[in-house]
Amino acid sequence: MATFLLMHGGGMGGWTWKFMRAELEAKGHKVFTPTFTGFGEREHLIGRDIGNSVHVADIVNVLKYEDLTDVILVAHSYAGTVAPGVLAQAGDRIRQVIYLDAIVPHAGERIASMMGFASEEEAAGLDAMLDAGEGPIGSGVHEQQRAMAKEHPHMMDPEREKWLLDHLSDQPMRATSCAIPVGAETISHKVDYIAATNTIMGMMHERAEKLGWPVHKHPGDHAFNVGDPEGVTKMILEIVE
Repeated sequence: MATFLLMHGGGMGGWTWKFMRAELEAKGHKVFTPTFTGFGEREHLIGRDIGNSVHVADIVNVLKYEDLTDVILVAHSYAGTVAPGVLAQAGDRIRQVIYLDAIVPHAGERIASMMGFASEEEAAGLDAMLDAGEGPIGSGVHEQQRAMAKEHPHMMDPEREKWLLDHLSDQPMRATSCAIPVGAETISHKVDYIAATNTIMGMMHERAEKLGWPVHKHPGDHAFNVGDPEGVTKMILEIVE
């Protein structure tokens, strides 16, 4: 049986893996679902100094203190920006990597400008404000996601969508504005990319293909790990087994 470490997306937390974790554990696998600093049940730790480097350290420390090796690292959405840093520091503990409709960053990019939320100049300026102890602490991503869901409901049972939206939290602005120090182009591990077909992440799917990663299509939306945990788990196990 395998050991999985599942990294969550923006505005979420380890809780978002509730259903997939149950699927994997029922099949005998060991599963870890840490929450990044400033998210979910750790939202009380949000601060202007919390960004990519802190979230990389969150995961590296789980690997270290849980004595984990031969791990399958799964990155959803935002966590795609964290995975390269984790591999750079603790790659000897990772067997392979699976991106779930995740961001595929180049070194030096900022999520805010990469995803079209702000210009590069605006994002860099915001980061400088945070360095000075000024500017917004949170990005407001949880409210953005709730607003988007009103216009475009998730592809899942309405009760489950309500559960998802009710649990969303803010995330540190620094995570959105900071320059990502380690890009996906540095990854030497085996990487597979599971791409949702109903998503705004098309550019990331193209980047995965350009890196030579196998891209597997799933007929869901960006929250398919919550909307179709059985189907996503099945795809992951077909990749790793």
